[in-house]
Amino acid sequence: MVTIRLARGGAKKRPFYSVVVTDSRKPRDSGYIERLGYYNPQARGQEVTLHLESDRIKHWMDLGAQPSSRVAKLMKDNAATEASESTAA
Repeated sequence: MVTIRLARGGAKKRPFYSVVVTDSRKPRDSGYIERLGYYNPQARGQEVTLHLESDRIKHWMDLGAQPSSRVAKLMKDNAATEASESTAA
């Protein structure tokens, strides 16, 4: 099965995650099909914490890809953030 999940990068004690589409049988940080965004849990100042390509995520979910529990939560948070930004503008 194809999943949408996080792949860890960054330095020791400074995680940085890529949101990727990959085969669920592969190890966490091995090769992936497509990179759909990133998540930086330790962003400071003007740094972007979360960036997702919503159209590509929708495309993969239409093809049957299942998001991991953490990615599903990030997608929900991103949708809420985008909604609040669009009403503020």
